[in-house]
Amino acid sequence: MTRMLLSRGRFPERLLRPTVDYIAAHQQSDGALVWFEGGHIDPWDHVEAAMGLSIGGRLDAAEAAYAWLRTLQREDGGWYAAYQNGAVSDDTRAETNFVAYAATGIWHHYLISKDRRFLREYWPMLHAAVEFVLALQAPSGEIYWALDSRTGVSRDALVTGCSSIFKSLECASNAALELGEDPSAWLAARTRLGHALRHRPDRFDRTWESKARFSMDWFYPVLGGVVDGDAARRRLAGRWQEFVEPGLGCRCVSDRPWVTVAESCELALALLASGNRKAASELFSWLHDYRHADGSYWTGYVFEDEALWPEERPTWTAAAVLLAADAITGATDASDLFTRVALAEPAQEAERLHQRDLLEQS
Repeated sequence: MTRMLLSRGRFPERLLRPTVDYIAAHQQSDGALVWFEGGHIDPWDHVEAAMGLSIGGRLDAAEAAYAWLRTLQREDGGWYAAYQNGAVSDDTRAETNFVAYAATGIWHHYLISKDRRFLREYWPMLHAAVEFVLALQAPSGEIYWALDSRTGVSRDALVTGCSSIFKSLECASNAALELGEDPSAWLAARTRLGHALRHRPDRFDRTWESKARFSMDWFYPVLGGVVDGDAARRRLAGRWQEFVEPGLGCRCVSDRPWVTVAESCELALALLASGNRKAASELFSWLHDYRHADGSYWTGYVFEDEALWPEERPTWTAAAVLLAADAITGATDASDLFTRVALAEPAQEAERLHQRDLLEQS
């Protein structure tokens, strides 16, 4: 077994440089970051892979990825579900958490690059994306899952997707303040979204089967900053035995003997956010048996069959490894993006006022 315990200030450059190279090798000439050779691109995983490039110091390549995203942004600010070979491959919908994640990626790249020109250049794209997402916010605070190309708004919401959007709104608001723009409407929407996630479970999974069997519904509210402190620690402890297979990783779903690398890395980030650095480092240390010789990582492992499955090594899985390693070691100035809520002070004050108003209305 391959085990590697990381600590602050000790980024495993030698191990993970090939992981960065793997992502870069799968970037197409137009900047698109495919899942793997011959695979498709979706906006969320494309941004995840771009963040891996930023962590690895491939700033030009990361910016080429955001340039690709900008060229394909729809007039309404969104993106379709998937693309391949320079064309739309799934035009059935635009998913709100996919669209919002562009703000997370742009802010992440800015934290590393300190390039104000980049932030200003991509502000129109970020602004349009956030406006698209918030146009699909319900009066009760949750953000609807998608805009269906045929039937219109899909009026139900996902805990995981909305938790991801919650973090994206933090990033978008910080970008706005950095550029002297006014994020007050975004902050008010973020407060309403957080209230729904914390206090209105009835607003999620209303028209489809509950997603509670997925580990992401368990830890994403912590990862996104919706739940923190003691509440975060209680939440993660509450279903730990259900989802975590000791020595192997985090299950994707509770009722399947399948651990996945990306979910394990994201759980490590959530553990860091909850203050449990020891558990985060230990969990991350289990994952390197799934590393390929070229630095990529397999999607997951079916432990009952002792088989790697599926036979895919996605660029976004490699990026999740880089994000977790960066967070554990503190290698870049974006290392704590997913491990703490870092709203600028003016935004914090606005949020306090919004929360007070919501409580008074309740």
